[in-house]
Amino acid sequence: MKKYDFKDIDAMQAEVTETFSDWSGQVTVSQELINQFAELSGDSYWLHTDTEKCAQYSPFKTTIAHGFLTLVLLPKMQTPQTFEVTGFKNMLNVGSDKLRFTGIVPANSKIHCRSRVKAITGSAKGTTVTMEQQVHVVGEERPALVYEMMFMYM
Repeated sequence: MKKYDFKDIDAMQAEVTETFSDWSGQVTVSQELINQFAELSGDSYWLHTDTEKCAQYSPFKTTIAHGFLTLVLLPKMQTPQTFEVTGFKNMLNVGSDKLRFTGIVPANSKIHCRSRVKAITGSAKGTTVTMEQQVHVVGEERPALVYEMMFMYM
């Protein structure tokens, strides 16, 4: 595995790519998980929680996961790492450049993720890595979620 000192921004540019990683492990998005998220978030809209109403009125004919539930599940879907950053004291999530819900996640489906390094930039505070992550329902070509997460090594 390649190792880079967090201050060596020029060397780390080698990790910026258009190619996505292999897929992560799969996570099942059960109706129970959707209901728990609805309770926690306060978003109990029938499209997420009422299976009978969805069977009758939803264009999907089933309940679907909240977009933010899909986002929250990203840490459970670790993608294979091909490099390691060293020499830093702290690493912080500093936000995102992009978040798009581009498809649905039907209840009881399995999802998985792939990622790529989109950009690496330096500043006086540290080195920021922007990772593009795509979450797909297993077997679907189009992602359900596209997220560009930014974290800083300091």
